[in-house]
Amino acid sequence: MKTDIILAGVGGQGILSIASILGEAVLREGLFLKQAETHGMSQRGGAVVSHLRISDAPVAADLIPKGAADIILSVEPMEALRYLPFLSPGGYIVTNTTPFINVPNYPDVEKLMEEVRKQPRFVAIDADQMATEIGNKRASNMVMLGAAAPFIDIEPEKIEAGIESIFKRKGEEVVELNLKAFRAGYQFALKNR
Repeated sequence: MKTDIILAGVGGQGILSIASILGEAVLREGLFLKQAETHGMSQRGGAVVSHLRISDAPVAADLIPKGAADIILSVEPMEALRYLPFLSPGGYIVTNTTPFINVPNYPDVEKLMEEVRKQPRFVAIDADQMATEIGNKRASNMVMLGAAAPFIDIEPEKIEAGIESIFKRKGEEVVELNLKAFRAGYQFALKNR
């Protein structure tokens, strides 16, 4: 078993929370994990990417080679396309459709989504809207994690335990909100893959 995941987004969108939760879930599953992160001026809305390599055998390298990612989980559509060269032929793009417009020459969103839709396997979800309906737009990263979960070889319950572990210091209400967001994304992906 092996799953290589690229987490992509912009500083402040919760990429590192997703990586921490998956790390917790991997430990609970008894699997191996290598992780590498890049923070490009993340406090100022710069790109953030994390490579996660999950396996049932030791993992030697922490960076995913081009053409080898099983999943690109992007909390922002332009970042999904930025990492497209890393996607394996059988891989999935899981992207938020809501853009994080942080540069003056941000591409046309519909053209970005046309490129995503050209891919053979993708899930495109308006995670910001779904999280807002659940109760907090900031939970959009958990909607995205849920939308990617059907393609990750980890039981959803283990990911939920990771969510509980990471957010428990913020209180039960925050834990429940994030679990609800995760489950909403998960159900969406099951119906729309």
